Amino acid sequence: MMKQFLENSMLYGANAPFVEDLYEKYLKNPDSVSSEWRGYFESLQQTLTITVRDIPHTPIIESFVRAAQSPSAEKRLYPTEKYAASARDESKERKQIAVLQLINMYRFLGVRHARLDPLNRQQIADVPELDPAFYDLTEADMNTVFNTGSLVGQEHATLQEILQILQQTYCGTIGAEYMYITDLKQKRWIQNRLEGSRAQPNLTPDYKRHILERLTAAESLEKYLHTRYVGQKRFSGEGNESLIPLLDKLIQHAGESGVQEIVVGMAHRGRLNVLVNTLGKMPSDLFLEFEGKKVQTLTAGDVKYHQGFSSSVTTTGGIVHVALAFNPSHLEIVNPVVEGSVLARQHRLHDKNGELVLPVLLHGDAAFAGQGVVMETLNLSQTRGYGTGGTVHVIINNQIGFTTSDPRDSRSTLYCTDVAKMIEAPIFHVNGDDPEAVVMVTELAFDFRMQFHKDVVIDLVCFRKQGHNEQDEPMVTQPSMYRIISKHAGTRKLYADKLEATGIIKKTEAEAMVKAYYDAMDAGHNPNQAILYDYKSPHSANWAPFLNSLKWNQPVKTSVSIDELKYFAERLTDIPSTFKLHSRVEKIITDRREMGKGNLPLDWGMAENLAYASLLKEGYPIRFSGQDSGRGTFFHRHAVLHDQNREHEQWEDGVYVPLRHIFAKQPDFTIIDSMLSEEAVLGFEYGYATAKPNGLVIWEAQFGDFANGAQVVIDQFITSGEAKWGRLCGLVMMLPHGYEGQGPEHSSARLERYLQLCAEYNIQVCVPSTPAQIFHVLRRQMIRPIRKPLIIMMPKSMLRHKESVSSLEDLASGQFQPVIPETENINSEKTRRIITCSGKIYYELVAYRRKQSISDMAIIRLEQLYPFPHDDFQAAIDRYPNAKEIIWCQEEPGNQGAWHRIQHYILRHMRSDQVLGYALRPSSASPAVGYLELDRFQQNQLIEAAFRDNI
Repeated sequence: MMKQFLENSMLYGANAPFVEDLYEKYLKNPDSVSSEWRGYFESLQQTLTITVRDIPHTPIIESFVRAAQSPSAEKRLYPTEKYAASARDESKERKQIAVLQLINMYRFLGVRHARLDPLNRQQIADVPELDPAFYDLTEADMNTVFNTGSLVGQEHATLQEILQILQQTYCGTIGAEYMYITDLKQKRWIQNRLEGSRAQPNLTPDYKRHILERLTAAESLEKYLHTRYVGQKRFSGEGNESLIPLLDKLIQHAGESGVQEIVVGMAHRGRLNVLVNTLGKMPSDLFLEFEGKKVQTLTAGDVKYHQGFSSSVTTTGGIVHVALAFNPSHLEIVNPVVEGSVLARQHRLHDKNGELVLPVLLHGDAAFAGQGVVMETLNLSQTRGYGTGGTVHVIINNQIGFTTSDPRDSRSTLYCTDVAKMIEAPIFHVNGDDPEAVVMVTELAFDFRMQFHKDVVIDLVCFRKQGHNEQDEPMVTQPSMYRIISKHAGTRKLYADKLEATGIIKKTEAEAMVKAYYDAMDAGHNPNQAILYDYKSPHSANWAPFLNSLKWNQPVKTSVSIDELKYFAERLTDIPSTFKLHSRVEKIITDRREMGKGNLPLDWGMAENLAYASLLKEGYPIRFSGQDSGRGTFFHRHAVLHDQNREHEQWEDGVYVPLRHIFAKQPDFTIIDSMLSEEAVLGFEYGYATAKPNGLVIWEAQFGDFANGAQVVIDQFITSGEAKWGRLCGLVMMLPHGYEGQGPEHSSARLERYLQLCAEYNIQVCVPSTPAQIFHVLRRQMIRPIRKPLIIMMPKSMLRHKESVSSLEDLASGQFQPVIPETENINSEKTRRIITCSGKIYYELVAYRRKQSISDMAIIRLEQLYPFPHDDFQAAIDRYPNAKEIIWCQEEPGNQGAWHRIQHYILRHMRSDQVLGYALRPSSASPAVGYLELDRFQQNQLIEAAFRDNI
């Protein structure tokens, strides 16, 4: 593999002239080459002595060429009496350089010779660059003293001593990867920590006994459950017991460093062990779950190895609140959810740099390499709107994943951690059978995160003693691997024997620890003395006001006085005189000034901005994200204004955000043009919303169909989180929707999917058709003491439709209308048909009715599809006692849209003498047609059908 790397690398011999030319440019001016090459060449400089730095070669070479061209060049350059000494000096200097190159190669590639596999199945790779012979260094050089360059703690040493130091540091049970990092400070920090200690832990006897106690707890719980609940699924942590002392060290060391909260995300492998031994869940409660006797307070609940938990842990630095996030079976999807929750907590604690709240993510090796959301979440880590000051990642590397242990089938990279290199996160591989090394690496990783506020990865190389679950037989697919595992004594036993051999514990002490733990299990108690069971964190979010039985249609005042609306309009359009707007944007701002004065009707963009301004005035912070949310994909929002001159430093990055200047000391208004991710960003915003009960959190899809890429978040968190875990959330999703000839995808936000997920009043699905409606529904979302996710089917062309407008009076009075009755002068006694619809098609239906002079058909708008507004709908249709037909009209094909989910609600309210019909596009495998002419034809057909007799 290394040979393939070299042959495909820019450093391969065939590219030598190119590299030499770059290096020469670097020596003359480091800024003349790219940051990647500059970082590489700086690492080469470390191989030189501290006092000597390489200089440009070209002038020296040219001087030798000129000297060689003179007649007596050979005599002058190589006098007989000096030639031998010169050759000896040259040979010594060449060997010195070779030694420094060898040192650097151990930093780069020493991990390939590290003893990382507790099963000893991995063969030591053939890495010629780690062999002194590769640099023409021989046995005769082993006792020669060399300058060690930047090798920490040793200025001069024999080659033999240098090799011993390098192998001890980089080829023991810790394997470090960090030399790809561009920042020289970060690399030298790691070198100082690793080389300064020779990668050898320095632990007291008491702490070693503590490690043994933690290993005993980890192993004993699994064995206890295995014998008490035979064959039941628990996704055992056997084989990765070192995870428990790792987490113990991480929490304790974080507490010593001032961290107040830790949020942990992990899949199900070893989760029960973490719940009991790290977070302090009472074994008696766990046993009730195994026995199916635990009282369920949720409508659905979830299996025990998906459950979250939180507790408070005592440390020498204070109390640390630790929360384990709930997680579905979709492995890594919890990653962005944890990050969002952490950022909300950091904002709550005014923790700007991530010093007080720490995210910790536990991954499986196959999932870390295989799940795309891992890369998406890593990509968020250093962005302005999503950074949390760095995450500690722990890979529980059981070398098998599900049933695929052959790396040729499980990934295309050398290590499962290689994806983390994209953000230059350092990676520390460690043998799980060396718990002291695990503890050392944990401290190192945490300290790096706190020093540089970057992600860091611990690859805990271990194994999986049981099958994928306890009903699985791993010998079927991994016979050779499991023959070795069956003979493995276990990490606890190996470590106990080591401590006994060194006299740290007595012969019977290890077994006494096991018995004490079993006794605690029999009693249903948790022996972890660091857990505080009656402590409530003062920083926890207060969800109490929303834990009520209020109905969704609880009346709430969302109107705002005319005077306040005019004030907000002034603030939204008061742009600094030195800030130059684009001509189109300037026209929008000018129109908004007139809207604020009542001289023009309000459009969608103005009504939406007024809603945000009013909520900020009432104390609600707002967080808004999406791929084009600042401007608005359809050029309507303009919450972020861009200076066309970009020359005034007082405007950060050349932008001005009026909603940040409504009044002094207002709550935060954060609006982010996110990276091109739906899954990770929506998961992040869900996590943020679950930890921010009093904040309006909005995610907007660029087109509604983009949410398809985040369906896992929608299915497994947003719509079901309350039923499974009791997690409340007020997240708003804005999904542009409407058939406007933009092809199969960009027409539909897949309304039917959200309606199919509706049950138990879990979410709200609204299709507002006027600016006043979007104003009131956004305000209702915060002012009403209920927190449910809100799905808004946002318009596109309707954003600037001449009839989809509102007045200041519409915002100053009234409220969100789940049903908008007929607004034109239709004789209710003579009405024979009621057409019901949602969204943009309403305006097309009204236009057709006017054009055809139809006066006996009423049109009502259903603005909230779920929860269905039964009373409002009944009142709307009861106005027409002689209407014999009710027609549901939609733009979507018959197998999509609201039709199949809405018809039973409509039927419930119809009289026995009424019939229900429909007008819609023919059922289709595609969301929409791709031809504009065909789209217009279908649209005209369904509108005509809504009014046609004998439908």
